[in-house]
Amino acid sequence: MRIAVTGSIATDHLMSYPGRFTDQLVADRLEQVSLSFLVDELEVRRGGIAGNITFGLGKLGVTSTLVGAVGQDFNDYRAWLERHGVDTESVHVSETKHTARFLCTTDTDLNQIASFYAGAMAEAREIELKPVADRLGGLDIVVISANDPDAMVRHTQECRDRGYHFLADPGQQLARMEGDDIRKLVDGAQYLFTNEYEHGLLLQSTGWSEDEVLGRVGKWVTSLGPKGVQVKAKGEPTLLVEPPKEKQKGDPTGVGDALRAGFLAGLKGGLSLERSLQLGCTLATVSLETDGPQEYDVERDSFLARIAEAYGDEAAAEVGPKLR
Repeated sequence: MRIAVTGSIATDHLMSYPGRFTDQLVADRLEQVSLSFLVDELEVRRGGIAGNITFGLGKLGVTSTLVGAVGQDFNDYRAWLERHGVDTESVHVSETKHTARFLCTTDTDLNQIASFYAGAMAEAREIELKPVADRLGGLDIVVISANDPDAMVRHTQECRDRGYHFLADPGQQLARMEGDDIRKLVDGAQYLFTNEYEHGLLLQSTGWSEDEVLGRVGKWVTSLGPKGVQVKAKGEPTLLVEPPKEKQKGDPTGVGDALRAGFLAGLKGGLSLERSLQLGCTLATVSLETDGPQEYDVERDSFLARIAEAYGDEAAAEVGPKLR
């Protein structure tokens, strides 16, 4: 199964300020604010939705193809992904822009000052999927995850035109895209992924009812946080898969991306829909227990033990041969 994952590729620059931002604000001068903070800690984490999904697939022994736009500063990140089994040959490198960056400073009250630099991500709209398919000998499924909005619309339309199956995962871009473009992203998707909030926002933005959406997609997968994952399909009973209980809670960033990676790995291995989602939920739980979207590891025996504990020995026996 040849999997191409389109979407954002970024680095997260996370800083900690050992005080409160509000202490630096002067009430009668808020019309012109210039703040400077000396921070105690800086963490640079590899991220971006497409980067996270392909990393998760690699940790499960599945090679996927990353499709997105980056800057000349991508070399170290590229080497990291390739060491984890990701095919990066179809990544577009901008001649003028830096790789997208998320910068966030958090104070002791957990207030945050954040900004996002899109940078090279805007050039993702220049990427055509056919050369990727030609290089790989075809594409079995294309993931359309949050990215430059024009790129998302282009990739989805190309999938329809060329007959590539696709998984629509619009994510946070639902909040900024118009209803007509969202309808284009959804229509014809084999799988549609949203979280609970995005589920409602998609209905509101498109003007479609849930039944109308289900008439246009194969299966609608909605993550429900600690309650697990819900799957709906036209004419079929609703499927609910609960996640394994986490041992501890870390940074939730990238947990949804791990869910998608595990799900895709299950499909690649020929597992059923339910087993694929159980695999995805287990990987998501492992990700949740770690700070950083690409800092977790998958130790085969303990991973299978968690699947057995949550879903039974039969589930672990089916998943086991599919793991590296």
